[in-house]
Amino acid sequence: MIIIRNEEPGDINAIFEVNSQAFDTNAEANLVNNLRNQGVMMVSLVADIAGRVAGHILLTPVTIEKQGKLVTAGGLGPMAVLPEYQRSGIGSILISAGLDACRNFGWKGVFVIGHPEYYPRFGFVPAAPLGFCYKGAEFDPYFFVKELVPGGLAGISGMVNYHPAFDDV
Repeated sequence: MIIIRNEEPGDINAIFEVNSQAFDTNAEANLVNNLRNQGVMMVSLVADIAGRVAGHILLTPVTIEKQGKLVTAGGLGPMAVLPEYQRSGIGSILISAGLDACRNFGWKGVFVIGHPEYYPRFGFVPAAPLGFCYKGAEFDPYFFVKELVPGGLAGISGMVNYHPAFDDV
């Protein structure tokens, strides 16, 4: 049985391990720790299977620069699942729970830099055609957005800014 719950202090080492095993380097695991230490995180959920953290998702605030004003939305990532549990639906469950949590924060949309074959199944669409960018065109094929409220991002476009800690990943 998979239980999705908020991160607890006792999960920190397990979350680091999940991210370390799911990615080629420790960059994402270090990012999660850096954001946590800076008090930036907004949504940090784990997939718990029989007391073991098998997956993790992090969503943090991003800002969109629009005519000198900042609009806040969510940024998904990293999302990781232990290799032995990948392709078992845990990632899908984490994404669904994470998006629900973002709706509860009142965010109108969520951005992700990720695999073009994976994120569209959750309703994410390419962000560039909607007028959103992240550090230039090189990320366009991997940069997606999902509106959490119909029309929630209408009339909004511009540069999407993640926390500076993401620059190191």
